[in-house]
Amino acid sequence: MVTEQERKLEIIRTWMTSRNLGALFLQTAGSFAWATCGAASFINRASTNGLASLLITQEHQYLITTNIEAPRLEKEQQLAANGWGFQINPWYEAPAAMTQLSHGLSLASDGAYPRAQDLSADLARLRANLTPEEGQRFINLGKACARAMQAACQAVRPGQTEYQIAAALAAQAEGLGVQAIVNLIATDERIFSYRHPLPTAKKLEKYAMLILCGRQYGLVCSLTRLVHFGALPDELTRKMEATARVDAAFINSTRPGRTLGDIFDKAIHMYAETGYPDEWKKHHQGGTAGYEPREYLSVPGSTDRVAAGQVYAWNPSITGYKSEDTILIGDAKNEVLTEMSDWPYLTVDGINRPAILVV
Repeated sequence: MVTEQERKLEIIRTWMTSRNLGALFLQTAGSFAWATCGAASFINRASTNGLASLLITQEHQYLITTNIEAPRLEKEQQLAANGWGFQINPWYEAPAAMTQLSHGLSLASDGAYPRAQDLSADLARLRANLTPEEGQRFINLGKACARAMQAACQAVRPGQTEYQIAAALAAQAEGLGVQAIVNLIATDERIFSYRHPLPTAKKLEKYAMLILCGRQYGLVCSLTRLVHFGALPDELTRKMEATARVDAAFINSTRPGRTLGDIFDKAIHMYAETGYPDEWKKHHQGGTAGYEPREYLSVPGSTDRVAAGQVYAWNPSITGYKSEDTILIGDAKNEVLTEMSDWPYLTVDGINRPAILVV
């Protein structure tokens, strides 16, 4: 029986052959997790590159790291058992393995590296085409992120600082084995001022926005929810309903074979139809998810096409409101992975979009 790891290496080597590559060097934590079927190379979560890297040729697959990381990667992550040849150097010496192992081979990488082609954009698109096992891991991750978000929202109270709300969201996610790699909180007027609100010491009065990008086995789910204490102002209700219509247009249009440019056009049309024609220009609208919150964004005119098995996270917003979930593209229909069972929803064109939780 062929293992997931064997199939993943076959996918990578077929891609390498199509580009006449003799070797592929993977440096980023996302690429490492992708190629190893979910292993972690990072120690500092904020680092793009981990403390271990991979070199794949047509005949061999090598893991290059130091004597510090090797025991964990071998014993806990089981990478030696999965066929990775360990190339270990003392932590105090510069690694020589890459130069030796890639000598004479046409080399590419997922970022800048001496004498290598930077094919990071192409690799992002390859990573986005998920295996069935990755799809199942995404389903499980979506459920965990939804549970964490729901618990955090239910604990929100006036008088809490944004730091405290962020701490609660992180605690709920981490308690389920999910790393809160993006944890953004805004309250009251800050929701209307900033699309990427890093939490501050400001105290909540009436209105809170919680944003989570949760990572597990390298995959990343994204979702946003909002909580309001007291009756919603009419203007905010209008913005919520309009954003829900835009989001429903995104989700209904994201079907196999469609281009991202065509999907984007439909969403822009819906922004205009709802009375907010320029709001899409104030923030990106999301795109294809995978081993980054967005492997690549949807932009006007994009020729990238949707495929079954891919995952998308759309995040349309109108100043003061945002709608965001992560969806899996199926052959017959789309599945919202981060839907929450006990949450108010607006149903638009057959799609449930999250409403503001009014307390």
